Formats: sequence, structure tokens, C-alpha cells
Amino acid sequence: MTGRRRGHARLRTLTRARVVLAVASTAALLAAAACTPAPRQSGPAPAGAQASGAVEFWHPFTDRENDAMNQVLADFRASHPKIKVTVKGGQDDAKMTQAIGAGNGPDVGLSYSTDIVGKFCSSGAWIDLNPYLKRDSVDLGAFAGPVKQYTEFNGKRCAMPVLADAYGIYYNSDLFAAAGIANPPRTLAELADDAKKITVFKPDGSIKVAGFLPLFNFYENSPAHLAPAVGATWLARDGKSAIGSDPAWKDLLTWQKSLVDWYGYDKLEAFRSSLGDEFSADNAFQKGQVAINIDAEFRLAFLADQAPNVKFGVAPLPTRDGANYGAGYVTGNVIGVSKTAKNPEAAWELVKYLTANTGTIVKLANGLKNVPTTTDALSSPALEAGPEFKTFIQIFTNPRSSTTPPSPVGPAYQEKFQDFLSSYQAGKVADLNAGLKDVDNQINQLIQLGG
Repeated sequence: MTGRRRGHARLRTLTRARVVLAVASTAALLAAAACTPAPRQSGPAPAGAQASGAVEFWHPFTDRENDAMNQVLADFRASHPKIKVTVKGGQDDAKMTQAIGAGNGPDVGLSYSTDIVGKFCSSGAWIDLNPYLKRDSVDLGAFAGPVKQYTEFNGKRCAMPVLADAYGIYYNSDLFAAAGIANPPRTLAELADDAKKITVFKPDGSIKVAGFLPLFNFYENSPAHLAPAVGATWLARDGKSAIGSDPAWKDLLTWQKSLVDWYGYDKLEAFRSSLGDEFSADNAFQKGQVAINIDAEFRLAFLADQAPNVKFGVAPLPTRDGANYGAGYVTGNVIGVSKTAKNPEAAWELVKYLTANTGTIVKLANGLKNVPTTTDALSSPALEAGPEFKTFIQIFTNPRSSTTPPSPVGPAYQEKFQDFLSSYQAGKVADLNAGLKDVDNQINQLIQLGG
């Protein structure tokens, strides 16, 4: 899984705790921007100059993921003997933002949250990489999927992609067979029907097995991850909220609330609270307590490690009418050069090595079990891609797959929507149309103040 998943912090991923952390980070960045020292170099060196010196690199990885990154960094040190890389793992966006604001941040930072790119680009916390890309003839056309979208904001490409997550569904093959269901659902209506057929209630009426758990605060269930199912739009061309004006959101929420009501909100909450942590061996899908689960390719590694006896299949996210079937939500890790970098040339050399070198991307993808971001890496014979992993590659490369758009307020607009959805699914919203319009107003006020 990518670093943004650590501790359930894609991301781009979007629980309330994760959003609050990211919003706090962006708020800290705004507060510190005025006192942040100016960058030490205004632009790239002349072409042909050889980078050298020390580079400090922060990333969020720990344990197995940290080992995979260290293997790639060892290769970098061997091929770039004049650059000394110091690494600090286990670093989150909040720590990195505060350090940059204080003028002592890393030369290179890797973030688990693509949602932070709009703020990092607009504030200048990460420098614009366009001059470096142009000087070194890095072809952005080599990058697949929506990664080009979530690594730039308002003409500034302050980030580069480090692998990706593609979201679809996992389904329990044994539970499907027991319910007489031969194939995974292709539409939201089929998903609801399958969920009802598979669900088992206890004698007291509580849930024993859920075909699907539709609450937005459960694991990877978030409006961001479900938006591609209906082609919903977050922001209009002028940067303002489009949630209230896009009927796709109403379609999605009406479908979700209907399924919540079928189960009973209180029953779902009681069942959800009894389930294990998402990234533990007690994950509800891995324990056979939930039959259909929204998740990304990184779950494959967890299943192999923690639940090797579970029989499962993977498939694209069901859609409203099946017309756009095959697409899904895409996110990933991003990396950039800090505005306080003491050695931006050497920092860029490391960024370029991690994001534009095919062999490096493939090795890191195999180690982290995430989707590569370039067409060459995706087609490399060295890429370890079984049938299930290939399904997520197909989702990633589907032209209709999408991501959450960058904003100068970071993920704050998603937090406002999530607050509303918590009330809505609990039955506390009397008028959905009025509620969505109010969400628009709240988000637009945030954007006006933050932008």
C-alpha cells in the first residue's frame, strides 16, 4: 500500500481523522508562509551540470515499505556517488509542513496525500518543477492515468507521482456462491441486490454478515472513492463547488441512503463498531464479515499475508448504469522539492530518479505492491502482476478513471462534504437538495478565504 494508507491516514483514502490532519497541515502552512526563508536557488542549473552534495529526504514509510524504499535508495547512491542522501522515514504531512514553515524542512518530501498538492503548489511550499522537466526533457506524456492531474495546480507542477492506487471492489467468492451469485455486480442496483441476498441477520435482528456496508465512515468508503461510479463532479471550472448543481451526487446519495435504510442505520453502526481495524488481520473482509468491499490494489498484499485462505475476486467499481464500467478512483503518493531545499539540483536528481526511471519505478512497485505510473513501467516484463493486480492496472489506465481535483484549500472541501454525509446517512437531513446547496455555500466560503 502507499504511504498515505499508513495508520489509515489516498488517502487520496478519506476518513475524518485523515482530513483533519491534512487541513491542520495546510493551516499551518498558511500561518508559516510569511516567515519561510526564500529558496536558495531560483532555477535549475545549466544543462549538463552534474548534481552533487547532501540531500535530506523525508517519507512516511515504515516496516516493509521502508525496506522497499531503502533498497531503491541504495541503487540511487550507487549510481550517484556524489550525492549523499539522508533519510527520515515515518514522517507525515503535518511534520513536513511545519518543518518547511520553520525553514528547516527536508530537501525532498514524499506525501501520502494527493489532496495536499493544491496547497503546496499555490503556497510555494514545493517549488515549480516545470523548468527542471523542460531542461532535462522529461516527457510527461509517458505518465499514465490521472497522475498528471493531481501533480499540478494552476500551471505549477510542484509534484511528481510515486506509484498509484486504483480502487475497485473485492468480493468473497464463497459467500457469492452460497447466495447463488455467479458474477460481481456491474451496476449500483446490482450491488444493492447482491448485498441484500448475501446479508445474514442474527435471531435478534442484528447483522451477522453484511453483503455490503454502505456507511461512508467505513474503511475506504468515501465520497471520493465512489464518485466515479456516477461520474460526479467536485469543482466547477471556476474552482467553486459543483456538488449541489451536479445531479450525479444526488443519484449516488439517494442510492446509498436507500441501502442504509434497508439495513437500518443503527444496526449498521452497531455492526461497524464491532469490526476490526482496516489494516489489521481482523479486517472485516478478510474475516468474512463483509462480502463486497471497496478497496485498492494494496489489499492484495494484506490478503496474501493475513488471510491466504480467503477465496476472493476483484472487479471494477459498479457504476450507475453500467455504461462507464471499468473506471474507478485513482490516487497515490506524490513527491516534491521543498522551497527551503539547501541543494535543489541534487534534490531534483533524486525526485527524477524515483519518478521517471523505469527500472526504479518497477522495483518500487514490486516492493510496495502499488501501481506504476508510467506506460513503460506498466508494460515492463519485470513487473510482478498477477491476474488480480492486472485488474487494478486496467482501472488505473481507463480513460474515465478520475481523482479528486486539487484546490488551494487542500482537502477541506471534502471534509465539509463528509460532515454533511455523516448527518445525511443518519437520517438528520430533511431536504437533500437544500443540504447540498448549503454544502456548496460552505465550500465556496472556504475557497474564497483560502484561495
